[in-house]
Amino acid sequence: MMNLPREFIVNIHAAFGERGRDWLSRLPQLIGEASDRWGLKDVQAVPNLSYNFVAFASSPLPRGEEPGVRADVILKIGVPNPELTSEINALKLFDGKGVCRLLDCDGERGFLLIERLHPGTMLAELGDDDERTHTAMDAMQKLVLGRGEVTLPLQDRFIKLADWFDGLKEIRPMFDGGTGPIPEKLLERVEAILPDLFADEAVRLMHGDFHHYNILSSERGWLAIDPKGVIGPSGYEIGPLMLNPWVKPMDGISFKVQAERRVDIIKERMGWAREKIIGWALAHSVLSAYWDLELDPGYPVEAARIFSTLK
Repeated sequence: MMNLPREFIVNIHAAFGERGRDWLSRLPQLIGEASDRWGLKDVQAVPNLSYNFVAFASSPLPRGEEPGVRADVILKIGVPNPELTSEINALKLFDGKGVCRLLDCDGERGFLLIERLHPGTMLAELGDDDERTHTAMDAMQKLVLGRGEVTLPLQDRFIKLADWFDGLKEIRPMFDGGTGPIPEKLLERVEAILPDLFADEAVRLMHGDFHHYNILSSERGWLAIDPKGVIGPSGYEIGPLMLNPWVKPMDGISFKVQAERRVDIIKERMGWAREKIIGWALAHSVLSAYWDLELDPGYPVEAARIFSTLK
């Protein structure tokens, strides 16, 4: 039996139930299959496993490139599910533009072989927030502006942003008509602005979880990892970025000053209206609070309060 982190096991059980338990029992075999398939050596799990098995490894270079020389890669194995399929399709469509490259995959088995980014510094590790935001905009422009519109039937291969926000309709039934730990005025404001946000522009393919821990340094510049592959108005892409890096306890004054500065930079770099940027920041924060209702929605709720005061 593999020595897997308890949190990882709990996450898999919670997300996938009996199918997840079966997958965990077969994980050593799956790792062996993927290793044999791609000639992997030195497979070492990353320390922060969450909902997929992810490991550093080395792989032979493609045929015709320096025989005997190996390259550093990332092996990712997940329980086959629509989100994993959406990630694979997004990596294929982005094709290394603003994001790490997908080297090979087997969607039915849940196997991904991914380019390992060097030096791999997380954007969150940079000290100056203006620099972090400008750097994020460099990567975002490649992802959002470079990808362009995604038309039918291609849209059906990805997660729909509208489906995520439909989840907010479950809040009042959960609390007998109330809104629980999410202030009613914040939820009502998001409900009021969502139609305008979704009517804003053409449908595009987004990363969907674009934030400081998913943007890494590489020899090709700063690139995103782990795209969700989400279809919707591209303004949503700034939501996770505005909310991260998560800090506890929150200094509300500093957070507001930082948020206002980020809005200025995003407006300058992306050409989007302040109202739109603030609206997506608020909407994502409330959505994040909804996702965290069974845990602790305190941080995204407080962030939403602050975003609601921005002009």
